[in-house]
Amino acid sequence: MKINIIGGGPAGLYFAILMKKSDPSHDITVYERNGPDDTFGWGVVFSGKTLANLREADEASHAEITRDFEAWDNVDVVHRDQKISIHGNSFSGIARIRLLKILQKRCEELGAKINFRTEISDIDSSRSTCQLLVGADGVNSLVRDKYGANFQPDLSMRPNKYIWYGTNRLFHGLTLTFRETRAGVFCAHSYKFDQTTSTFIVECDPQTWANAGFAGMSEAQTRGCLAEVFAQDLKRHQLLSNNSKWINFVLVKNAHWHHRNVVLLGDALHTAHFSIGSGTKLAMEDAIALKQSFDETSDVSSALGRFEAVRKPVIEDYQAAAYESMLWFENAREYLPLAPIELAYSLMTRSGRVDDEELRKRDPAFISRHEEKVSREGAKPQRT
Repeated sequence: MKINIIGGGPAGLYFAILMKKSDPSHDITVYERNGPDDTFGWGVVFSGKTLANLREADEASHAEITRDFEAWDNVDVVHRDQKISIHGNSFSGIARIRLLKILQKRCEELGAKINFRTEISDIDSSRSTCQLLVGADGVNSLVRDKYGANFQPDLSMRPNKYIWYGTNRLFHGLTLTFRETRAGVFCAHSYKFDQTTSTFIVECDPQTWANAGFAGMSEAQTRGCLAEVFAQDLKRHQLLSNNSKWINFVLVKNAHWHHRNVVLLGDALHTAHFSIGSGTKLAMEDAIALKQSFDETSDVSSALGRFEAVRKPVIEDYQAAAYESMLWFENAREYLPLAPIELAYSLMTRSGRVDDEELRKRDPAFISRHEEKVSREGAKPQRT
């Protein structure tokens, strides 16, 4: 089968790997507009469950990925200069560029072609010259836009602003840090992804962003301002920029996932707020699900229909949980009157996927501390 893949991110590369591994006779070409060493952002996160899926799908790339992982089991919540740690979680981080290089190399080993610095503008032509066209070209997908009448996308730009930095300050665990300033409330999402570097995402509501005057700041001024906000947490380390800019999260949904011989994967198909998980995780699991659909049938139309039928309910459940998490952070200032232990509990249960029973399994000491706090002082009202 001739397969054209537009987009050389994790979704496109991993699907190429799995299909070529399944049948070496597949003629697969990945078209990527950037160069092989170009990437934006810093580290990405995987859960223990995702790692098991990757191992089963392709043990060779899994071995390379996990060799470079930084793993942790703690979520740390910092509020009013107090750190609350919740253990029993399973997460791992890796540099995004390192992940891409591993997947690129694996594609080459299996014989999948990657055409870097190649912009595909004639989508119809690309579709007509293959049996399967995969649109793995991100949030601003040209493939999705080309067949928008068929996919019926729903794109919602959320109000909060966020900016994705790195830092050489190592955060040993997923750390959520809240800082109140005269401008408003800032939250940092941080975690180490190698032995020298951490991701450091700063998020704030539009009122805080406007009050701080970021609209009139240069890139260097913005970094300096945020480094000052989180000076105590960064411990004098600088924030590192990699084309880092303030952006708004875009919630992507599509009513239909395929059209004729065209299918979407990854962020082109759906997004989930970064506070609950990694788009990279979802993208690579999309690739696994699509490949498994072709295991069931070689007929393209049937395989794409099966992919949507099987995978769409999974994504809808995930997006529902991510939506609740996103709303929590959009309204973070309403939770800051809570004591640190109460804020940590609210954070851990925000999406509805983790309840008291699950928290007790993960970290019985934490849930006991929270219950003692509530019993002693009574629970404070939370936003509903």
